[in-house]
Amino acid sequence: MLVRLLYASRLADTESATATESILAQSRSHNPASGITGILCYGGGIFLQALEGGRQQVSALYGHIQKDVRHKDVVLLHYEEIMERRFGGWTMGQVNVAKLNTTILLKYSEKPEFNPYSVSGNVSLALLEELMATASIMGRS
Repeated sequence: MLVRLLYASRLADTESATATESILAQSRSHNPASGITGILCYGGGIFLQALEGGRQQVSALYGHIQKDVRHKDVVLLHYEEIMERRFGGWTMGQVNVAKLNTTILLKYSEKPEFNPYSVSGNVSLALLEELMATASIMGRS
């Protein structure tokens, strides 16, 4: 059974210049063997990540993320059983919010800033889908 999980977290060490790259590298090396695909959107020390795959594998990975010292304030935004993957082309696609046109962010929130903590999980998923549709996602596996 396939599931999709969205969560938000904050970078625990905002001074670390390599934490995001480390998370992406680890995801890209670990996820294929577990059948997990997804996307990581980051900016301003905040992460929004969608994970897709088998229920057990996604749940285990989310449990690991909650204990990962690179993350803090981990919040589950959305969880659902799915018929097919939306982010199946990425072992872990990435979006650097700093490089986006702020009108995309304003479309989904009160202010033109990236803050998945202030919107619903469905809104966060819609933002990720728009980023995919506008080719804003990098790092295709």
